[in-house]
Amino acid sequence: MTSSITDWVHPTDKSGEFRRQTSSFRAFVSAEPGARHPPEKDRYHLYVSLACPWAHRTLIARSLKGLEEFVGVTTVHWHLGEHGWRFVRSGETLDGIYAGKDPHHSDFTHLRQVYYESEPDYSARFTVPVLYDVKEKRIVNNDSADIIRIFNSAFNTVLPPGKAGVELVPDDLKAQIDEANAWIYDAINNGVYKAGFATTQDAYNRAIKVLFAGLDRAEAHLAQSGPYWFGERLTEVDVRLYTTLVRFDPVYVQHFKTNLRDVRSGYPALHRWLRTLYWTIKAFGATTDFNHIKWHYTKSHAQINPTAITPLGPEPHILPLDEETRAVQDTLRMSK
Repeated sequence: MTSSITDWVHPTDKSGEFRRQTSSFRAFVSAEPGARHPPEKDRYHLYVSLACPWAHRTLIARSLKGLEEFVGVTTVHWHLGEHGWRFVRSGETLDGIYAGKDPHHSDFTHLRQVYYESEPDYSARFTVPVLYDVKEKRIVNNDSADIIRIFNSAFNTVLPPGKAGVELVPDDLKAQIDEANAWIYDAINNGVYKAGFATTQDAYNRAIKVLFAGLDRAEAHLAQSGPYWFGERLTEVDVRLYTTLVRFDPVYVQHFKTNLRDVRSGYPALHRWLRTLYWTIKAFGATTDFNHIKWHYTKSHAQINPTAITPLGPEPHILPLDEETRAVQDTLRMSK
């Protein structure tokens, strides 16, 4: 039985478990003498989807580091079809930041063509984000964790001091950041997909328990911390966790069946942390596009949602900073 690009678990896989592929391009931008990819203005381009949490991470890091004038961006269309991510077509309008045709390949219609340009025999998925070297005409890296680290430090020699001094992975916290990233990735970032893409009840049941144990652990941590994961210091952990949590109530609760609890009524510390990032730091709120997020998941995942109906709720997609759900208000009132 053949598999479609939108089949996240092969139809013949009896385990029903989703397994994420390993990224193929893992080169780095470096200021070291003789480096193939040195930090230069306008040399690199970032291809992203506003719907994808992995790509969203890189947009946030790019903004926090002030790289807008150094690294260009193109947003693909929110729909993922049989040929993968596509660019906006001539005459087509698409709301959303950086949406448009590929500025470096006038004849390219799909992101897969950027992959084939770099590796003609490429045979894995055509994923976002993609960091592309315009001069070399080659993909540098398509791993979101790597790209965040590239943005964090590789351009510091050419950035103004104020932005070069923004440090998402400070040396004194690096070990703790790596440890937090590891379990958050497995239980939460990838955990929502392991639950949502499961094709057997057993696979779903296992994944959902791990996911909510992870959310409980994150809630307990943030209840003692705040406003960020490491108190007053914004780090990579906040960036990586945010892109999953901001999608949780609008999409994952219904689409991926992660409905034991939602964030806004079931996790007060996570909810406060999420809204603080969204409403008070432009890099987070300005790069979050709920329309692209909801349309992509509900209209691209035919294996999960064959009717492609997009739920209207929740309303609003994210609550104001000082507003709580009625259930939380009642709980707070009763506790006084």
